[in-house]
Amino acid sequence: MKKLTRPIVAAAGAIALSTSIATADVDTDRASIENILSSYETALNTANTDSVVLLYADDGVFMPQNSTPFVGAEAIRAAYDGVFQTIKLDISFTVDEVLQLAPQWALARTRSEGVVTINATGDKAPEANQELFVFQKQEDGDWRIARYIFSTTNPARR
Repeated sequence: MKKLTRPIVAAAGAIALSTSIATADVDTDRASIENILSSYETALNTANTDSVVLLYADDGVFMPQNSTPFVGAEAIRAAYDGVFQTIKLDISFTVDEVLQLAPQWALARTRSEGVVTINATGDKAPEANQELFVFQKQEDGDWRIARYIFSTTNPARR
């Protein structure tokens, strides 16, 4: 009996050790993704296209509501330049969920809320969205936004 116990204890110890390492990696990845979301919030609020583009993967896709997707860095840059020419955002994100789906893939479900100012008129309105981010870990080990889509949660105007 004792001969069987040692391998079982050793196997259990190895599993426990590998689980704690995996948990530490997931916690590190979650923190990295939450940092990207915070950087994205700051970039939106400061209308900083360069910062936004750096958060996306080179082949990233931006899928704004009521628009066709913008694929790749150049298209994403043009899209955000257009957004920032049109509006000024003052929003904050709430991270509802970060799920690592595979070693190289994760998603985040968020909500944002605040105020949007129309640059042409100065008019202000409430801004509220729900968002889904898909992240991909790049070859350098950094997470980047691979896909991003959002939709408004503001009540429909009547």
